[in-house]
Amino acid sequence: MRTSRPQTINVFVGLFLALLTGSPRMTAQSGPAANVVKYQGTLNNVKYVYATVAPVAHLKPGDIVDTNTLDCFGDAIKKPGDTLSMAPGDNPLTGPFFIEGAEPGDTLAVKILDLQVNGDQGVGALGPGFGALNATNYTPMLNPALPEKIWFYPIDHATNTATFQALDSKFSVKIPLHPFLGCIGVAPAGGEARSSIVPAEFGGNMDAPEASVGNTVYFPVNVKGGLLYLGDGHAAMGDGEVAGAAIEVPLRARVQVELIKGHKINWPRFENEQAIMAVGAYRPVDDALRIAFTELVAWIHEDYGLSDLDAYELLGKVAKIHLTEMVDPNYVVVAAVEKKYLPARKK
Repeated sequence: MRTSRPQTINVFVGLFLALLTGSPRMTAQSGPAANVVKYQGTLNNVKYVYATVAPVAHLKPGDIVDTNTLDCFGDAIKKPGDTLSMAPGDNPLTGPFFIEGAEPGDTLAVKILDLQVNGDQGVGALGPGFGALNATNYTPMLNPALPEKIWFYPIDHATNTATFQALDSKFSVKIPLHPFLGCIGVAPAGGEARSSIVPAEFGGNMDAPEASVGNTVYFPVNVKGGLLYLGDGHAAMGDGEVAGAAIEVPLRARVQVELIKGHKINWPRFENEQAIMAVGAYRPVDDALRIAFTELVAWIHEDYGLSDLDAYELLGKVAKIHLTEMVDPNYVVVAAVEKKYLPARKK
């Protein structure tokens, strides 16, 4: 598979970005420059699985990746009359990126610095066999499958909106943009190769709006180098992604990587200045929720010092639950708590 040659440049960053705000093992650092690695994803070099394969670029902790992602259809659907069969695959992935020094048992932290919709149009679609209200292999029904339908969403960069236009009437409405990476993850453990449509303990197709600018995503490192993948850009999406697609768009992305050496986590996590958030991905959805809250309780105990049962009780009063999607092979729940409800973080 042909790959583009990454270009490395140095740019002035002033104060080094405060990655992992308040982390007990990482502190904000300052330095004259951050190394920026540029990489161009194309149909010739994208992947369709999370796996241990040859990396497209090597990064050092602190490096910034400046790259792009294709939309979930491989940028193939452009105009009325185009069909889902034109997509070369589902959720093409840019990467993987090898992080030097990353070893199993470490945690990879990915700070999302910038995401820009890379075009003037998004795509939404219904397809047979996919969607929360559709018959699928997991939930077969006797009624006929829903028909394939495609909607095009003009993007207005000036107003930061996309426009929904009904197919069966003249109704239209503007939707605020919230760009995020539907796919972000690392290589799975045990030599597995997992489809780009799967969310699991390695991250993957979490379809989480939390994977957006200003947030840090944490992943367990399962293989040497971690092997970070990005893809499936979304301009906006409703909770649950119930129709099977967001406003699907290509993105320009800038993310910064760091390592927390010797600190093992089991599932992805998100963090920003206001909250900590834990991910659970499984079926049925109640097991996804249990994973997310078990992880959140453990995080609070380890980093904030509350006992498991005190954390459990507190979450019962102040936690927030986000069902990010219920259409993929696993369903995804993000459990969150605002930091204002927690003790001071342990040093």
